Amino acid sequence: MPSLFEHGWSVGQGRQPCRARGCWPVREQPGGSLDGPPGQGLPSGLSNQTAGGGLAMRIESSVTSLSWIPSEAISGMMRLPFDIGPVHYDDPPPDRIANIPELAGSGAVRFINDLRAWIEVENGSIVSHGHSGRGWIGRTKLGFGSRLLLFPAIPMPDIQPQPQPDRKAVRFTQTSGGRPPLPLPRKLNRPPFVQIIPPVVWTTLALTINADGSSSHEVLGASPFPRHWIYDASGKLANKVATTDFSSWSGDIFGARTPWGKEDSPAFVTQVESELERELSQRIMRGGAKPQFRKLAKDEILVKQGDAGQELFLLLDGVLSVEVDGKPIAEVGPGAILGERALLETGTRTATLRALTAVRVAVASPDQVSAEALAEVAGGHRREENV
Repeated sequence: MPSLFEHGWSVGQGRQPCRARGCWPVREQPGGSLDGPPGQGLPSGLSNQTAGGGLAMRIESSVTSLSWIPSEAISGMMRLPFDIGPVHYDDPPPDRIANIPELAGSGAVRFINDLRAWIEVENGSIVSHGHSGRGWIGRTKLGFGSRLLLFPAIPMPDIQPQPQPDRKAVRFTQTSGGRPPLPLPRKLNRPPFVQIIPPVVWTTLALTINADGSSSHEVLGASPFPRHWIYDASGKLANKVATTDFSSWSGDIFGARTPWGKEDSPAFVTQVESELERELSQRIMRGGAKPQFRKLAKDEILVKQGDAGQELFLLLDGVLSVEVDGKPIAEVGPGAILGERALLETGTRTATLRALTAVRVAVASPDQVSAEALAEVAGGHRREENV
């Protein structure tokens, strides 16, 4: 069977020329040493026998989560320090990430789980593999106005179970997180009923690297708070954990109910909204007119097909099912702009929006968004419905 190097395949989604970063040949040199790309050695433990005395291919991939606190994510008395200072919400992270150490040190995000891994492939079979990623601790901003101090969070040890290999693929998992740097006195839902140390924040990610150069990722679990965004191997925003629950996180996440105890928490993951929707969400939340907010319990209906409507919605948290004639046709998560077709067309709702989880939406004034932008959003939604 021809080797990957002969085909010129590389890491990532699909097959690319081997000139791409993350894929290179490994050759045996005189004296039994192995070489890789300039300036990088091979992982320890890779023997001459592993390389087969000939040519092997190293393939790398990654998946990364950023954890951050969006505005309106906290309600009740616990949001008072955010509203008056010195604690601050976070701005949304970028659509693409590159320099993770710089991002971690900037105070822009709270925690980073950077799962990176590699495999060695020879003659179409995987002959070696390993982890190369880690967790990164962000810094919390405290202060008033421009006078801010950065406090590093408290890391938990990374959890990296043994990878699950076969000849054609290896699956890696990694749990990373820690505690916020400041005490959080609060009531608990079970003994000891009161605690001062803050709960743990984490994500559990999985990455599968295939011998053909492709890779895929999963979110196996995450803390109920704060928001977690997921980035693919190219550094592009790919998914979001759709729900945040500060009450559950502050009252239940301690002791055995963390990955460092006995339990992980399931994560409801959705695809990301369009770049235009992300731009419009900033306009709605930070424009001149402050939106109203509405909460729905699971199974409640936001709008019903056939009803009149002149409101525009921004989904802040949770997942909504889009139903036409009683049939679900799509699920949408945080960041989605909804209700635009009624504003553009007949003033009648074209679909029912039903909450699959607890949901929080911002109700925007139609004049905050231009008709041209709404038409572009509507066109994107039609394409998604037809997939």
